[in-house]
Amino acid sequence: MALDPITLEVLYNALRSVADETYIALMRAAYATNIKERHDHSTVIVDPAGRQIVQAENALPIHLSSMRGLMQRLLAKFPVAAMQPGDLFIANDPHVAGGSHLPDINMAMPVFVAGRLLGFMCNVAHHADIGGMSAGSIAGGMSEIWQEGLRIPIVRLFHAGELARDLFELLLLNARLPAERRGDYNAQIAACRLGARRLGEIAARYSVDQIREAFDEIVARTERRLRLAVAALPDGVYRFRDVMDDDGLGARDIPIELAITIAGDRIVFDFAGTAAQVAGNINVPYDPTLATVCYALKALLDPDVPNNQGVIDVCEVAAPEGSLVNCRPPAAVAGRANTCQRICDMIVGALAPALPRAAVGASNGANTTAVFSGTDPRTGRGYLYMETLGGGFGGRFDHDGTDGVQVHTTNTSNLPVEAIESEYPLRVVRYELIPDTGGPGRQRGGLGMRRVVQPVGHSCTFSGQGERFRHRPWGVFGGGEGAPGRFARRNAAGAIEPLATKPSGITISPDEELIIETPGAGGYGPPAERADVAVAEDRVSGKFQPAFLDRHYAKRER
Repeated sequence: MALDPITLEVLYNALRSVADETYIALMRAAYATNIKERHDHSTVIVDPAGRQIVQAENALPIHLSSMRGLMQRLLAKFPVAAMQPGDLFIANDPHVAGGSHLPDINMAMPVFVAGRLLGFMCNVAHHADIGGMSAGSIAGGMSEIWQEGLRIPIVRLFHAGELARDLFELLLLNARLPAERRGDYNAQIAACRLGARRLGEIAARYSVDQIREAFDEIVARTERRLRLAVAALPDGVYRFRDVMDDDGLGARDIPIELAITIAGDRIVFDFAGTAAQVAGNINVPYDPTLATVCYALKALLDPDVPNNQGVIDVCEVAAPEGSLVNCRPPAAVAGRANTCQRICDMIVGALAPALPRAAVGASNGANTTAVFSGTDPRTGRGYLYMETLGGGFGGRFDHDGTDGVQVHTTNTSNLPVEAIESEYPLRVVRYELIPDTGGPGRQRGGLGMRRVVQPVGHSCTFSGQGERFRHRPWGVFGGGEGAPGRFARRNAAGAIEPLATKPSGITISPDEELIIETPGAGGYGPPAERADVAVAEDRVSGKFQPAFLDRHYAKRER
């Protein structure tokens, strides 16, 4: 019997509550600041066929297809008949296990009801370190996947509720902070178990057949809704081209080509002409590229549509194998989010003529990553602080861009100063928006931000990943460019030394400071059309210096 609309809606919201509750449980139980404070994790309910049904509301867009890749390979390797209640699978490898990059640890637990497989409770969390040649497992200079950390194929961590202790010990031994990793692994395990219990409670009220029927309809509704939005766009081919700054190993100005073809309710994203994969670790496996496309289309056409398999089914992606956006093993991929951010900007830029009210100027276009590590002089134990920092969001049709935020595929928070200074032997000397970094326009771009960090009582090591440090974020419809970002070091004498865009293993002494400046964002519309009152507000806000305003908006105030 078909589900009536009310029952379907009740079931859908019950499933959403499970995804959201497990998301919060994982966050609260985690040890690392990257999860408990910055919320770099996601939770997902998956059906027996491996389709994503519900993703937690605050989850990361880039994780949308991480579960897709994992489940495809999990079901191919482990037949459902070989699974038991209490099993739990773990993986991270982007080349053989459908992962995104090695620090993202995926877990999947089958949920059985009266001997029948109802689905899987899954989650993914970004661990602060997973081994490899550089603390934090993200830095410039990595040229192959083995340098980035421990590669985990799809393996059964729990068998019928029993932990594979030897395997768990192997995972912990290959990370720099095993106690922290143990806590984060346990948080993920607990979230899976909580989700399985909650799904069992739903199954006590509704039959397995009813819930599976709801799965089908949730996905079908999402696909129908998004296809209607695609069909409302003018048919045609929309093109865009952009370049990555560099790969950290000598390749510069690396092109990405995109052609978007719309015909009725079909939309195809073709990356033919994109550069071949590079030596550095900004390569992207297919699944994160697909997730990025899904996010961008959803954000432009229907931001409220649920994140599930229906979105994936609408997005047809043609990415040449061996290219920057569909790399082959053993490509290094730790910094893949920087390239994903560029892909987002390109999709917005390509479709801007068809969607002028939804388009935005190029945002900070980076996943600016900073990793500080060393030995805490207070305890004698190692520490590792990893963060990706926000920047400017592009100007929009009717709003200025937002200042100092995470953008597009990363939905994480900026780490508070209090959390940094209480957990690590580091002092945050400055934490501020950077004046003049938002591109001018009818609606200005958002500002980048500056964080200056100094080690306390010891020397630490810094590694990072930066993009849009050379190529500025562009504006749309006549909007101006945002400012680029940079890494730099202020030495004991006060002189500032620029650092590479993707530095690795830089020693910072206690009388030195590490400077992180993230890119701003592009503006929307000609600066000459900016309202006089808005220019006056810019002048008193302190976000822009008089010389900048005079140059771009001369004689605009009344």
